[in-house]
Amino acid sequence: MRHRFNSQPTFQTTPIEQIVLPLGSRDELPPILAGLQWIWTHPTLKTAILALLETRLLAGKKATGRTGMDLWQILVLGVVRLGLDADWDRMEHLANYDLLLRQMLGICPDPWGTNAQRFGHQTLRDNVALVDAALLKEINVLVATEGRLVFVSKPLAKPAPLQVKVDTYVLETDVHFPTDLNLLLDAGRKCLDLVDQYGKLPGYDLPGWRKLEDWRRRLKSAERAASKIAFGGGKDKDQRVRAAVNEYLQIGRELSLKVQASLLSLCDQAVDAKDWEVLAYFQQMLDKHLDLVDRRLLQSQTIPAAEKVYSLFEPHTEWLTKGKLHPPVELGHRLLVVTDQHQIIQDYDGPVGVDVNQSVPVASRLIGRYGEGQIASMSFDKGFTRKEDRELLELFIPWVIMPKRGRKNAAEAEAESTKQFVALRKAHSAVESAINALEHHGLNRCLDVGLEGYTRYIGYGVLAYNLHVIGRQLLAQRRAVQATLAWAA
Repeated sequence: MRHRFNSQPTFQTTPIEQIVLPLGSRDELPPILAGLQWIWTHPTLKTAILALLETRLLAGKKATGRTGMDLWQILVLGVVRLGLDADWDRMEHLANYDLLLRQMLGICPDPWGTNAQRFGHQTLRDNVALVDAALLKEINVLVATEGRLVFVSKPLAKPAPLQVKVDTYVLETDVHFPTDLNLLLDAGRKCLDLVDQYGKLPGYDLPGWRKLEDWRRRLKSAERAASKIAFGGGKDKDQRVRAAVNEYLQIGRELSLKVQASLLSLCDQAVDAKDWEVLAYFQQMLDKHLDLVDRRLLQSQTIPAAEKVYSLFEPHTEWLTKGKLHPPVELGHRLLVVTDQHQIIQDYDGPVGVDVNQSVPVASRLIGRYGEGQIASMSFDKGFTRKEDRELLELFIPWVIMPKRGRKNAAEAEAESTKQFVALRKAHSAVESAINALEHHGLNRCLDVGLEGYTRYIGYGVLAYNLHVIGRQLLAQRRAVQATLAWAA
């Protein structure tokens, strides 16, 4: 049965509230640890967050068995991973050998001591993945709400009303650039990998694959030859493309029939249904892209967007063109980011649709959380502009900065040239700084698999960013106090 945290530390364990963080370090880890230490020492926040984790992760489980990783440790490791944009190999090293991080985990900092707790690679992956996106969104709401108080200059003073900035950007999925030819190769290659894997398992009988490596070599060679001609130039290109693609399709069709025969043979065996479904999925994708390549390159048809798949491994991936020169195309989903005047992300959502449909839902969530009168301004770029939405928001928010697209009449031009409007519109660019920070701290490309992993990745990334911002402010305050004491001495 998991515990919230280690309630019986040894003499070698430093209490988390007493951890001394380096004030002069320019590394990204100390501010994140300072933010986590702030949660730990907060009078109500730690209890609320751990209660949420306990309710979700321990629901329906008996209070028996092995303890497993503490809930606090899961949260810390998930945040540090995204905050440092670290892979799991680096996280394994940090969790086992970084003294500050081990102190924050509430364990003995000496990894070589007697009975020192160590974390395995797969243990880290499995435990951090237990927290879902919905739970992380609730935790982020608590952190963002309480984080405003860190920036209040006077004790017990109320935070200033929010000056909100809203924008979207594309968080990419971990996929390569898709073409019909290389997606066909992906499907065939994966079918061969699975057949090879299943053929080595006890109880799986898949005869007829003695030349499996030859199939792999022929398929890849045919794809390389077809791609080189299709994306190149030269004399008689059309004839050469048709010849190379016909050869590629012939190999693919023969492979599809052979994989289909193996699927039928597995139906008569006592095999895991999930194994069969995975192989059937990639065989289906193989047939699908055989048809798409034939129609597009040999029959010169235009393939409707609804029929296209941009990744076999991340089929939820969207093809997004936001009108930018670089990059012209992005593969992933739109992520909505809402920051305040302190650069704390007060709200987020993803994947989301087009920008123009997001302004009212964002305002509704923030007003529902903080109440009317607590949002001083809300700024958008032109992609969000819709007259009806602006008029609705102006009923609840004093300043709605939503520049009009296209030509303005005299009244609109005058309204957008007022001193307050111009100042808030210029301040809107601060949200781009937050987006840049997110991209440099993990949320540029999602490394987790599936849509569930994608949304969880967003939640951890936003939480890590907010704790980094809060921790950076706390360390600055400590440095100021230290400098004052040094001057007084």
